Amino acid sequence: MIYFIIGTKAQLIKMAPIMRRLADQNIPYRYISTGQHRETMADILDNFSLRKADYQMYTGPDVVSISSMLLWSIKIIIKTILKKKEIFEGGESGIVLVHGDTFSTLIGAIMGRIAKLKVGHVESGLRSFNIFHPFPEELTRLATFRLSDVMFCPGDWAVENLKAYSGKKINIHANTLFDALCMAKNFPTPSNLSIPSCEFGIVTLHRFENLHAKSTLLKLINIVEYIALTKKLLFILHKPTEHKLKKYGLYDRVARNANIELRPRCDYFRFVKLMSKAKFIVSDGGSNQEECAYLGKPILLLRKATERQEGLGANCVLSRYDLNVIKMFIDNINRYEVYSERPEISPSELIVRECVQYI
Repeated sequence: MIYFIIGTKAQLIKMAPIMRRLADQNIPYRYISTGQHRETMADILDNFSLRKADYQMYTGPDVVSISSMLLWSIKIIIKTILKKKEIFEGGESGIVLVHGDTFSTLIGAIMGRIAKLKVGHVESGLRSFNIFHPFPEELTRLATFRLSDVMFCPGDWAVENLKAYSGKKINIHANTLFDALCMAKNFPTPSNLSIPSCEFGIVTLHRFENLHAKSTLLKLINIVEYIALTKKLLFILHKPTEHKLKKYGLYDRVARNANIELRPRCDYFRFVKLMSKAKFIVSDGGSNQEECAYLGKPILLLRKATERQEGLGANCVLSRYDLNVIKMFIDNINRYEVYSERPEISPSELIVRECVQYI
């Protein structure tokens, strides 16, 4: 059996093309949800025409704080030990696929080990080589590498980063996000999707290192307001971001800015349509960095370091929060309209070909 252990929206988006290919080829799989995120997960499943989770590990509110994640992690591990056969139904043999660098990634790998199954890490080998940027994702990746039997790497550079680890390395040449993006682009634009008639940029922020302190978030809001002096912006609000803006008394300030429109998160296919119409993106997300590379969209990355290579030196500018770098990007956006090379073979299909060997 092929098992998917998924906890976040980003993981589901990137695993969905693999699940879709398995379903299309009538290859059975089992989808186990850790429940780290629950909001909008149903929308993503609808986007990709996938069934809901076969097993739900947790049904409480979204897990967003470090303290709640620690408690949630302990509960998930204990439940796995007590109900291993129920969770991994038909699990005499097989492979457990986990994705990326979240707590659900590490928890899923531990669950696979408890079940004595092979563990496959999708999006393996990414490194920023900076423990605190991003934090705790860099530590999560290092731990997951050690727990993985099969490592699906999105390029030669990722394979090279894993030379000290014993798992089987498979170069899939790109991230599965490429497949998800292709599916989203082919979807008709919904008639109820509001797209500004003027030139606009998209802002999306959600990373822990950018939200954990008021001083840090205030620095980012100052950057966004600087960009809004000359550019129309759609600020797509993740729930943790909205919560922090309100907690620190910054929400009303942003909302009053005539050149910034606050919007709630939408489903993935709608977001891709918005990105394709935008002039540029301002984000702290690695997935957005990849998407923009394939879309040829200029992106300003509000981070000190990134574990990804897509678009760097082409369409992507790593700001390091330097106002001079930010000004250069805003003043020369057209320069960054550069497309990255697209993979010749679907990375999701390469993963499917490998995984069927473990059924």
